[in-house]
Amino acid sequence: MSTNSETSLPDPDLEDGIKYWETQPANYDGVLGGFGNGSLPRVDALGSRQFLQYLLPELCTVPSAVRPLSTPAKPAEKRSRALDVGAGVGRVTSDVLLHLFSDVLLVEPVESFIAEALRRGRASESAEAGASIAEDNNPEAAPWKGVRDKAKSVTFVQATLQDFDPARPSAAVSSEKAKVLGRVGYIPAEGGEAADLDSSFDVVWCQWCLGALSDLDLVAFFRRAKAALRDPARGLVVVKENLCSEKGEPRAVFDENDSSLTRSDLAWKKAFSDAGLKLIHEQIQNGFPEELYPVKMCVDRHVLQTLHSKIRPTGTP
Repeated sequence: MSTNSETSLPDPDLEDGIKYWETQPANYDGVLGGFGNGSLPRVDALGSRQFLQYLLPELCTVPSAVRPLSTPAKPAEKRSRALDVGAGVGRVTSDVLLHLFSDVLLVEPVESFIAEALRRGRASESAEAGASIAEDNNPEAAPWKGVRDKAKSVTFVQATLQDFDPARPSAAVSSEKAKVLGRVGYIPAEGGEAADLDSSFDVVWCQWCLGALSDLDLVAFFRRAKAALRDPARGLVVVKENLCSEKGEPRAVFDENDSSLTRSDLAWKKAFSDAGLKLIHEQIQNGFPEELYPVKMCVDRHVLQTLHSKIRPTGTP
């Protein structure tokens, strides 16, 4: 049971949450609660990419203010990897991670969402530059970077965060708690599509999905996530999540619509601490509509980088 100083809150119910999201459109507007057709997706993606490049300057592909001249170029033989959990229709994979990483493992439990993500990935294998790969022809849904020329890849896994172990994705597949639905783009020369399924990651990205976890499940997931990093000294787990208000102590709000918890800043920091994570950086993201809560970016190394965001009108709990 999740608690705060005001009342005891119910834990999120996994089945109720999935049922709710199955009623939402499988597009940007659906996964972003009605904010998918304005400026928010572009502002959000740009802020995330800039923040990652600030933390990992080697991700910059050209000399820039965030890439020191002394930063060595990435070795040609090293393929960088990212994990995108609670990935919806693949928005973060497409608009953030494929711009910076070679290979992405995309994990999503809602069947309609991951089916749409897979459709967009496969459409990107043949789509011309500048075309829309969205069924609603949303101009923001451009072909996924590097997929057509097989320079980059995306692997699609349907699983819940409660059942998924980032360090051993194949374990969930073997136990039938997860399904590998396909892969687009680059395929390893040896071993085929599943050759790198259990390979470690440079970044684990979690955005607007961790509210579906109870406090105990959240801490357990953070611990599994840090075990999945290729280099604990450099790897990051990114959390971009909603924030509720607080009055000097950790607090959470239960949403009956999608059976999720909205946590306060101190509640997130408590979860980091309970998981053995050290907060090393915090930053406000600008550019969201004024009626929304502020976006806060926090970084914990060994392992966690987290960006907190609130997609809820100002004045609500």
